[in-house]
Amino acid sequence: MHLSPLSALLLLPAALATHLRISVPSTPLLQQPSTLPPSTHATLITLSHHYSAPLTVSNAFEFRNVSSGSYLLDVHCHTHFFAPLRVDVHEGLKLKSDGSGVDDIAEVMAWGTFRGNEWGNKGEAVVVKEVEGKVGVWGFEVPARVVKDYYIERAGFSPLSLLQNPMILIAGFSMILVFGMPYIMDNMDPEMKAEFEERQKSSPLSGGAQANPLQSFDPAAWLAGAPSAGTKEKRDDRAPAERGVTR
Repeated sequence: MHLSPLSALLLLPAALATHLRISVPSTPLLQQPSTLPPSTHATLITLSHHYSAPLTVSNAFEFRNVSSGSYLLDVHCHTHFFAPLRVDVHEGLKLKSDGSGVDDIAEVMAWGTFRGNEWGNKGEAVVVKEVEGKVGVWGFEVPARVVKDYYIERAGFSPLSLLQNPMILIAGFSMILVFGMPYIMDNMDPEMKAEFEERQKSSPLSGGAQANPLQSFDPAAWLAGAPSAGTKEKRDDRAPAERGVTR
């Protein structure tokens, strides 16, 4: 039986219908895909088409009658995260060489994609195969990537965490100096102890010969105009007549 070109065109809508079977495989992160919540579903989105498919009992998403185009595949699940994919569906139709009918030519390709990047920036290619025994049915896998965690675990109390606090370390070092220094001084060699005390006497912190003059500076007296302790007025002990003072 030979088909006329008009009959071939009438068969065009029925022939151009690609079936996508996207399955969720078992992985160490998700050993039982059947445990995914019932609200899990996948979407195929392009500018002019929008497809949605729920998760079936066979752990797959079935998209039937998908037309040609470049789609964004998203798996929506509130327990696991699935990476988005770019899926390109190319379909064609040609008459058989003997004129007895038409051949449906379909090709499906998929790549990883990235949010915010250009559409032409493709990631790693995904293996897409035609399902054995199913004409026009193409399948590939979308594994779970990350488990979603909506809660932050509260950190428990640990004595080691105190040692990581800088304030605790400074306080502990100060206590060692306060309580350990007398013990060290009592067990110090007499000559070394005498030398240490001599150096302490000449230290600026102990008010020795090399004391800092700023330590005796009185800013309040300086602002009031009074002479500071280091700059006292020199007393004049001369007689009144010698100073030119008349009675």
